Amino acid sequence: MDLQLEGKSVVVTASSKGLGKATALEFAREGARVFISSRNEEELKRAADEIRKKSGNAHVDYAVCDLTKQEDIKGLIQKAVDWNGSVDVLINNAGGPPAGTFESFGDHDWQKAFELNLLSFIRTIREVLPYMKKQQRGRIVNFASSSIKQTIDNLILSNTFRAGIVGLAKSLSQELASHQILINTLGPGRIATDRVASLDQIRADQLGISVEELRAKTEASIPIGRYGEPEEFARMALFLGSFANTYVTGQSIVVDGGMVKAL
Repeated sequence: MDLQLEGKSVVVTASSKGLGKATALEFAREGARVFISSRNEEELKRAADEIRKKSGNAHVDYAVCDLTKQEDIKGLIQKAVDWNGSVDVLINNAGGPPAGTFESFGDHDWQKAFELNLLSFIRTIREVLPYMKKQQRGRIVNFASSSIKQTIDNLILSNTFRAGIVGLAKSLSQELASHQILINTLGPGRIATDRVASLDQIRADQLGISVEELRAKTEASIPIGRYGEPEEFARMALFLGSFANTYVTGQSIVVDGGMVKAL
């Protein structure tokens, strides 16, 4: 299948590691011009070098960006446009908020989670839309969580704002379709990333068991019987963010090995 990504301009946020980096690599392998970002410049340099080497694609660049800061987001998109001329594809990703129950958090925690996990997506979309509308073409994929289908215990901040991403994308799918801009939400299940490893450690400590025992129990609850790999998630993002996708928009899809039982 031709994904029609050769030479396309792709921005992937929070992409120095984990799902973001894996996704940037898949786009680079398809010949896209990929612009990555995170808050840590050293990690970005290493990630960009790794992506160039593994993909054989020299067209990978980066910008430091704190997604909780509006000016950083404006700067990120402007740098990507200066480098690539436009933005064809936006992959919205951000680190997850802290684990905890409702009574664990005050207003400051809620505000931080809102700014990182929902407002940042709103801001990046706002910045790329003029370019996508001008060219009457665009793809947006928002990374969320499997909690968009089934809430996860002890992750109330994530459960709340990931659901907001779904509402945002569904609404925008109606507003943007006439401009040939497609937008979808993708939720990872238990994918083997640093974030999941951290959450596993927290949960194991709460239960008084080893993290290895917790992982074994979790894998037993997944029909495929294992955690996913970042590249398995990235391949779905690649299709939804490609121009081979011409008719899927406003959808929320989980990549979870069958773990979530909700319809």
